[in-house]
Amino acid sequence: MSFDVDLFVIGGGSGGVRAARMAAATGAKVALAEDSRLGGTCVIRGCVPKKLMVYASAFREMPGEARAYGWDIADGRFDWPSFRKTLHGELDRLEGIYRRLLEGSGVMIHDQRAHLVAAHRVALADGTEVSAKHILLATGGRPERPEMRHAELGIVSDDVFLMETLPKSMLIVGGGFIACEMACILNGLGVAVTQFYRGAQILRGFDDEARGLVAEAMKAKGIDLHVGTNILEMGPADQVMWQGAVGDNMADAAPEPAAPLPRGPVRVKASNGTERVFDAVLFATGRAPNSRNLGLEDLGVQIGRRGEVVVDAYSQTAVPSIFAVGDLTNRVNLTPVAIREGMAFVRTVFEGVPTPVDHDLIPSAVFTQPELGTVGLTEEQARDLEPIEVYATSFKPMRSAFAGSSDRVLMKLVVSQATRRVLGCHIVAPDAGEMIQLAAIAVKMGATKEDFDRTVAVHPTMAEELVTMRAPVRKA
Repeated sequence: MSFDVDLFVIGGGSGGVRAARMAAATGAKVALAEDSRLGGTCVIRGCVPKKLMVYASAFREMPGEARAYGWDIADGRFDWPSFRKTLHGELDRLEGIYRRLLEGSGVMIHDQRAHLVAAHRVALADGTEVSAKHILLATGGRPERPEMRHAELGIVSDDVFLMETLPKSMLIVGGGFIACEMACILNGLGVAVTQFYRGAQILRGFDDEARGLVAEAMKAKGIDLHVGTNILEMGPADQVMWQGAVGDNMADAAPEPAAPLPRGPVRVKASNGTERVFDAVLFATGRAPNSRNLGLEDLGVQIGRRGEVVVDAYSQTAVPSIFAVGDLTNRVNLTPVAIREGMAFVRTVFEGVPTPVDHDLIPSAVFTQPELGTVGLTEEQARDLEPIEVYATSFKPMRSAFAGSSDRVLMKLVVSQATRRVLGCHIVAPDAGEMIQLAAIAVKMGATKEDFDRTVAVHPTMAEELVTMRAPVRKA
């Protein structure tokens, strides 16, 4: 049977673009459809603009620190419209690069929505149908709003980069890495930030000691953090507060409102007994896979409880011709993982080398202030599996100590008593993301604590503590 293309990719984010380019490099005829902007969440409304905002927000403390080092420098004023213009110019540039890379690889780009009509057939929004030997789904995920009355008054992470003006005050709802990163960014840009999280501590799933230090640092920098707290009711500040249960009368909640950003002021009644008005409310309460309206269920593709496309170790669905990678599968929702999954798919299908996806020992970073870098098991996870030793130290780094700052860092290794392998490494410090990338190489290779000990320290640095800790602080 002949097909129009060898591979049709639905989704132009990092995973889809990498798979399309690699497949085309094997000589395959490839097409790709994207109904938004090439680059996907990471490049357009996620990692890249977020990191640029992290850089911008960090300059707030620079004048004070510089004065401590003898510089005669005055506090400045942040210009959001100027930054926003430059930011979107950079995103346009990056999107152009993605388009040129695809075109240069010979990939046919369809700037429109696509859905499946058969196991080997894709329909485009303009009515065109394309037959494909293989179909790769890489549609990513989307931020969710909670099911409550007037949730449309809040914004989500996608909206932050579109705000025309910075609000004076903002409530951020959530305790995951997106919520905490946004809290630090906006606080650094001069917004009065309040954060609610319904759990006992932010950054669930990360090492308890590390996330505790991050929480304390966030509060020390002026973020009004409330754990064990959630919104009971919310509504326009100029209207009487609506009384009712969360989730009632959802017909009045618009999932994608078109009002200017932000949409405040918003009156919020919280479970801690407070009632306040905020210029804006940001919901960072979770993301969901973009599996809706793709025609999957009718073809026999299995959809999980949270809307994820269920795949095997080779990213193949229950329909042999259909594969899925990235956040759509809700395995490990990180951009580099989506790229690796796309690469493994091409190796398996187009290069004839069956390559399962390796999700073991994936490093990650949370770009709070200070940053949190992590790879491997947390102390809590490891001690449930086997006897361990914990090596940890917390101290004021030289740079901030000289400037009179109270900032502290954490260096922590979780070690197996039996094998001496380093099971986990956790760093809370400025540039922890840079450090954990390098530490992850050693952890992935199976380095032991003695391998770390044999490594000569680079002095004076923060990271030297990773190779100078000799005695465990506790065993479990």
